[in-house]
Amino acid sequence: MDSAFPDLTDGERTALHELQLGVEGVYRAYGHLLAFHHAIGRSMDHFASAEPHLRDAGHGDHADAIRDRHLPAGVIDDRWSYELVEAFESGFLTEITAFDTAIRADLASGQSHVSERAQQRAWRERAND
Repeated sequence: MDSAFPDLTDGERTALHELQLGVEGVYRAYGHLLAFHHAIGRSMDHFASAEPHLRDAGHGDHADAIRDRHLPAGVIDDRWSYELVEAFESGFLTEITAFDTAIRADLASGQSHVSERAQQRAWRERAND
């Protein structure tokens, strides 16, 4: 078999396909985490905008609560959302990407989407018959 299409058993191809889907799911989750981070940032901007309006309207205690308690607070365990993003990037995302890269190097000469490549080749060969 040519190097563009690694010679894999059905089990290897299935395992690599499931791994690919898992990695894609992790990246999709990462996108949701980024969306969460951006939504929190926009929300905090709105809270910051409300602070002077509350103060001007004579509600200094509420304005102080925004300034002193809510704006500087973290979203989880005193961590800001960007810190969660950075921890995910440098931890799980990096580890799972390295794991995927190592397995693909070992089994498929580093190629990704091995099932899709095999399907593409089969459909193209069939079209040329």
